[in-house]
Amino acid sequence: MIRGRRVGVWSGVASLALLTVAALSFALQPPKKFWAFVPPKSPPIPKVNTASWVKNPIDAFILAKLEANGLHPAPPADKATLLRRVTFDLIGLPPTPAEQDAFLKDTSPNAYETVVDRLLASPHYGERWGRHWLDVVRYADSLDKRDTGTIRDFNEMWRYRDWVIRAFNSDLPFDKFLTYQVAGDILPAPKRGDLNIEGTIATGMLAIGHWSNGDADKTKMLTDIADDQIDVVSRGFMGLTIACARCHDHKFDPITMRDYYGLAGIF
Repeated sequence: MIRGRRVGVWSGVASLALLTVAALSFALQPPKKFWAFVPPKSPPIPKVNTASWVKNPIDAFILAKLEANGLHPAPPADKATLLRRVTFDLIGLPPTPAEQDAFLKDTSPNAYETVVDRLLASPHYGERWGRHWLDVVRYADSLDKRDTGTIRDFNEMWRYRDWVIRAFNSDLPFDKFLTYQVAGDILPAPKRGDLNIEGTIATGMLAIGHWSNGDADKTKMLTDIADDQIDVVSRGFMGLTIACARCHDHKFDPITMRDYYGLAGIF
């Protein structure tokens, strides 16, 4: 039994040592060379053997990997299967019998493109894909079970949810999509002198947070709110955690406490 415990202890020590070595190797990489901080570049389109299979540049990258591993593309799907896949993918629902019949009867060369355009124009498109963004910004309809329906609950948050859906359905550019959620309330309204209603609703993202609403230290509560807002913006928009710089400079990322409190001052 004692020997077994010793083996377990040494195994744990060995695992910790390996993790430490991995962390150090990560930390010693120059930030400008680490993949997450290198601006993306357009790679050259690879050469392939079966060029006739390639319909667009993305196909070339897929086929190049298949050929490099001695594999071949799967045969094309039949029209019914193709319609079912693209309909589920874009709107999260199966095609109706009428839609399937229409697609099977459409023998025009752009029949598939017509289906894609129809699905992208569907209001269900924003509902299907907007929910992924709602997951990123930790969307909720209620703060907790105790405060449901009270002034401290997320009673109006459905307005933000619907704004996200409208943004996807109207093909709002991504830079504007982000800007509206951070500062939409101070952006100019479509008509001079009016309130920017859509922009104000978009900033509802910053109001979704799990912080104390009871008898708490008010100053700490306000800093906790700002901390939560920094966290969701940095992780959601940048894929980078900044909130831990509240207490110290980042050990491995180029994020300092000065950066953190610069953001905290804005929020």
